[in-house]
Amino acid sequence: MTISLRTIDIPDFGIPVERPAIPAATYEARCANALERADTDWLAVYADREHAANIAFLTGFEPRFEEAILLLGKPGQRIVVTGNENLGYTPVAGLPALITMLAQSLSLMAQDRTQKPDLVAVLREAGVAPGDSVGLVGWKYLEREEWPAQRPTFFVPAFIVDAIASIVSASSITDATPVLMHQTNGLRAVVDADQIAEAEWGAARSSMAVWRILSGFTLGDTELMAASRMGYAGEPMNCHPMLATNDASGQVIGLRSPTARVPKRNDGATTAVGYWGGLTARGGLIAEHDDAFLDVAKAYFRGLIAWYEAAGIGAEGGAIHEAVISTLARGKLRPALNPGHLVGLDEWMNSPIRPGSSERIVSGMPFQVDIIPVPMPDGWTLNSEDPVTFADAGLRAEIAQRHPALSQRFETRRRFVAERIGITVKEDILLLSAIPLCLPPFWLASGKLLGRD
Repeated sequence: MTISLRTIDIPDFGIPVERPAIPAATYEARCANALERADTDWLAVYADREHAANIAFLTGFEPRFEEAILLLGKPGQRIVVTGNENLGYTPVAGLPALITMLAQSLSLMAQDRTQKPDLVAVLREAGVAPGDSVGLVGWKYLEREEWPAQRPTFFVPAFIVDAIASIVSASSITDATPVLMHQTNGLRAVVDADQIAEAEWGAARSSMAVWRILSGFTLGDTELMAASRMGYAGEPMNCHPMLATNDASGQVIGLRSPTARVPKRNDGATTAVGYWGGLTARGGLIAEHDDAFLDVAKAYFRGLIAWYEAAGIGAEGGAIHEAVISTLARGKLRPALNPGHLVGLDEWMNSPIRPGSSERIVSGMPFQVDIIPVPMPDGWTLNSEDPVTFADAGLRAEIAQRHPALSQRFETRRRFVAERIGITVKEDILLLSAIPLCLPPFWLASGKLLGRD
């Protein structure tokens, strides 16, 4: 496989202005399905500012500054328990007939506690009663080998677990997090046409933010100055923005936020922006050219191509993993983490792509193509990370019917990648990024991208 560096103009695929809305009926169906799968009297979904994806997926509401608990019960109870500040914010929810109840212990410290200070009392008022079973959803769950004890534990504050247990007993609480977050069976692992449209709204915008940072970089910029070119317009983020540089004195720490450091020629640089729906990252060298770095970049790019060639509806996660691992190994590289994971309202939900996995990709799975190559010499970094979603002919037809402009963008991006980048992307892989598979290894020559001859 021959990879070359050549001048490629990235077309304007169009950026959606208004974020597509999730229909109220979809939220209702998600909640009913989640409660049915939990097979408990109540489903209690924990959320805080960082861990808001589950509650947002079910309701369209996500708490700000404080915690919240979504209570779903039979028949049809839909209750958000939250603190002082979110009482006026819950109307943003798209779930109909959602009741808001105040529990001031969920508020920040020193705020008023005179009205509803007792969470246990509020839960009883909501209808949770002795003898009820409760499925509790945290922000992740433990695999069997991580927690051998018979009684489950939860990624939820002990205060909330204890409050529920004081009413129903600890033995009546089960971990229902897999109902939403299992890598193949979770409700959030397979999404519909409207969710894909909402995700593309964020993914297209985050990818263009990254491109503005990279293509606008100028020697003499501070990292902060470079990051400011992202053009942030208040889009909901699924993680913090990142920009980091370094010279040969140390590694480029990709998770770092920008500082006042002034990068120099031949420093490594990486940046990432993630909005609801997907994150885009790019890493390279602050230079016009470097033969040694280009050789490594080509080896990495082959690993990216291997992902797209191996992935598809019906493909096993382990086979995708092996395709990437074996290809990168030929360039003496390996992925730092899973080469691909589920993405959405949070940046990483779960992943069927891991060694030996027989779990298969299905239509509707939203993915982050996340291949971070290591090892890298100090002062070097590479990354080309973008979101995609798998969609069979039926789902693609539904997208075309419900969101025709989006369907056209998907097809235009796929055609661009085939004709200009030299990579034939399967029809069942939807490209959400506005800079799909566009990797300029040299930030001072951003018009030159890697491609297959």
